[in-house]
Amino acid sequence: MGVLRDHPELALFLCLAAGYLLGKLRVGPLTLGGICGTLIVALLLGAWTKVTVSDDVKTIFFALFIFALGYMAGPQFFAHLNRGSLRFFTLCLIEVVCVVGIALGLAGAFDLDVGTASGILAGAATESAVVGTATEAIGKLSGLTQQQIAQYQGHVATAYTVCYLFGLITIVIYTSQVMPMMLRINLRDASRELWEKMRGSGGGLEADEREALPGLVGRTFLVTHADGTTVADLEHRLGGRVTVEAVKRGSKVLTPPPPGFTLTLSDLVLTVGRRSHIIEAGRIIGPETPAVPGLDTPLATTQVSLTDKAAVGTSIDTLTREHPEFASGGVYVTDVLRGDQNLPATPETVLHRGDVLTLVGSRSGLGKLAAKIGATVRNDATDFIYLGLGIACGSLLGQVVVRFGDVPLSLGTGGGCLVSGLLFGWFRSRTQTFGAFPPQAATTLKDMGLAVFIACTGLVSGPQAWPLLKQYGALLPFAGIAMVLVPATVSLIVGRKLLKIEKPLLIGAIAGQQCSTPAITSVTQVAQSSVPMLGYTITYTLSNFLLPLTGPLLVGVLGA
Repeated sequence: MGVLRDHPELALFLCLAAGYLLGKLRVGPLTLGGICGTLIVALLLGAWTKVTVSDDVKTIFFALFIFALGYMAGPQFFAHLNRGSLRFFTLCLIEVVCVVGIALGLAGAFDLDVGTASGILAGAATESAVVGTATEAIGKLSGLTQQQIAQYQGHVATAYTVCYLFGLITIVIYTSQVMPMMLRINLRDASRELWEKMRGSGGGLEADEREALPGLVGRTFLVTHADGTTVADLEHRLGGRVTVEAVKRGSKVLTPPPPGFTLTLSDLVLTVGRRSHIIEAGRIIGPETPAVPGLDTPLATTQVSLTDKAAVGTSIDTLTREHPEFASGGVYVTDVLRGDQNLPATPETVLHRGDVLTLVGSRSGLGKLAAKIGATVRNDATDFIYLGLGIACGSLLGQVVVRFGDVPLSLGTGGGCLVSGLLFGWFRSRTQTFGAFPPQAATTLKDMGLAVFIACTGLVSGPQAWPLLKQYGALLPFAGIAMVLVPATVSLIVGRKLLKIEKPLLIGAIAGQQCSTPAITSVTQVAQSSVPMLGYTITYTLSNFLLPLTGPLLVGVLGA
């Protein structure tokens, strides 16, 4: 125990290891998750050892977490600020109003201190970021001693832990089991029907999914029907959708063949194009043959961020028709990445500004085309200039204090870095030629920042945990359940009766407004479809911005 006190870094990383191990335990569809597991271990270890960790450590790691969170969500957050997403934004406002209102009501009815009320809000809303923003805001309250500040910050962590457990169980069961019964639907059938209606819009794939039948293929054909046809005429007959990459005549291989080259019987032709067009090519050229040694040509790949204003809002089919370089250079769009979502590159897929298109084709053709429609993506190493500047700007923004009467409101370092992250992430997405922050690096920094912050909070808060549980033991589970059921039920009624949101999307959106990944996981398992994810991603992005700001708001009101 003395070793842990003398070396808090040992206790810190021990909490991470044991906490994430505890978080892997599964009961049915429920798992605690690494963050909640880390907090439980840290509270127990802190109560036993009374380890002290510098507040600066918490502040730095929380700033890293919240900036990375905002950076990753920024492009989608601003993309959802439109009329089409207004009805989903309404659900997020319902969540914010309900949880803040209930927290204030419980604080007044049961004479809760500011830390306990904030912890109840954070836990019941299953939003870990609120722990950080509320804890920081408590530290800035005037008229409190250091002992009171430490006590209230400890109450945040303890109340969060208890309410999180009950809130998590409630939202998972309510969305996946109860809501389909309330809406009188079979979630699996309803999701399938909705998907059939939406298929023409090119629905998205998960980050770890790929099409079973790739769109771009290469095939070799034996020339029979195309005897006497030039390469240019053949490509023209195929509508410019297929390119002839190589021709083998005897032992001679032409790569690429000249446009005026005339095909003769028994030539072997290598073509590249979309699967449906390649099938048509076989009818025009001749029978397909197995791969022929020596008859192959490498294709270059590059990622381009779409910035051409004329191309924004058009389909891939329109883009390729309006830019003849696609056909003449043998270039194809094989993937579309929007934020962290992979979309199928079908001809009907509509493109947005900042979409990352994967282009495949000849190296010379790629270079010319990339310069016309956008900018080549540079995302191989983190731009620490951009990262450092973003966190610095967020920290400065967090120091601004606005007073509403007697209530001082401040974003704090957490809220400031969240806003900064959103703006810097959105600005980067517009061209993606600067400010690189690879998704894997951003995810690692986000997870590590939150985990270390939570561990620090738990270690410091451990001694205050047991007295709070004895004082409010029965209230905390009740609060955790109520603060899930009330906003979720109101959202269900408003979303269906007034906003007319499709039922599978509405269930997913309610899981998203609660920022509950376990809930949407359970919902998609019941639905056996990813359709509810389409509603979840919108509200999840918006709530990830709005809910952390409720921490300083609640602390400011109660502290006054």
